[in-house]
Amino acid sequence: MFVIRVSFIFFFFLFILPSTVFSFTGLEMGKEEEEEEIGKELFPDILREEAVSRLNELGEVSDADGHLERTFMSPASKIAINLVQSWMEDAGLRTWVDQMGNVHGRADGMNSHAEALLIGSHLDTVIDAGIFDGPLGIVCAVSALKVLKIRGKLGNLKRPVEVIAFSDEEGVRFQSTFLGSAAISGTRPASALLISDKSGVTVQDVLKENSFDATEESYLQLKYDPQSVWGYIEVHIEQGPVLESVGLPLGVVKGIAGQTRLKVTVRGSQGHAGTVPMSMRQDPMTAAAELIVLLETMCKNPADFTSYDKHCNGFAAESLAGSLVCTVGEISSWPGASNVIPGQANNPNLPI
Repeated sequence: MFVIRVSFIFFFFLFILPSTVFSFTGLEMGKEEEEEEIGKELFPDILREEAVSRLNELGEVSDADGHLERTFMSPASKIAINLVQSWMEDAGLRTWVDQMGNVHGRADGMNSHAEALLIGSHLDTVIDAGIFDGPLGIVCAVSALKVLKIRGKLGNLKRPVEVIAFSDEEGVRFQSTFLGSAAISGTRPASALLISDKSGVTVQDVLKENSFDATEESYLQLKYDPQSVWGYIEVHIEQGPVLESVGLPLGVVKGIAGQTRLKVTVRGSQGHAGTVPMSMRQDPMTAAAELIVLLETMCKNPADFTSYDKHCNGFAAESLAGSLVCTVGEISSWPGASNVIPGQANNPNLPI
């Protein structure tokens, strides 16, 4: 909760606090009285109570019973889209949902043609997700802008501020991350519409089912002109133990993980588990296990696997040692029976 509260206050400082500080200049008041007045100006009913309530409310919007799961254009995601859009409207923002299901809320400020500050995060989740992963960055921004509206200062912004709730970052359904933000940044071609999920349903199919155009033209029109964007800010819960381990409530991100996903299939010789001698087996499952252990070793000790000059594709071995991570999050075998030596083992997604 402390980290969350600090995040809210961060946005408060960004948008609101300068005028608040100056309002106290020259006033004679005791320390306790001053702290009480500043506390009122922090709008805890919105930046804390309401914001936390909204995070909990979104945490209940799930496609699964017993855990949080909300994937691209699923029934739960459509409920979340409507919910977030209503919160944006409550904050006085002009709203719309684009052709990839991204939810936008914009305050034009004093100059609607100036470069815009973009703020946001993602609405989709991983399987069995935490309630702060993604929604924290959306709710923080909306809450801060709502306070500006209440104080009558939403129209005094020097440049437009736009909150975006991205429809897909995790890539759970289509195994292709950043579908929502990649369309806006223009970093993914229109062929992304043809990516299919495990059932053979394409991104284009699911968009059309939800009354979006899902054409190449409509997709390409989503790209923002870089000249129209002043900057981007995202508050995000730390998805690891580092800050807590060093006793820090807040950190400034200097870089993010660049991810490569590999689909690996190891093939062997299928046979009966009771009659094929160990010396004659070609078991792809044990080979896959060895590969997983090798991958773990390589990421923990990259210096042992770099070239002779201690560099790996231009990166120094020491820099890789503290930042390289690898995960095998899913594995399956065929035919998947306890009395059959598998014919093949699959790692459908192997992020590095």
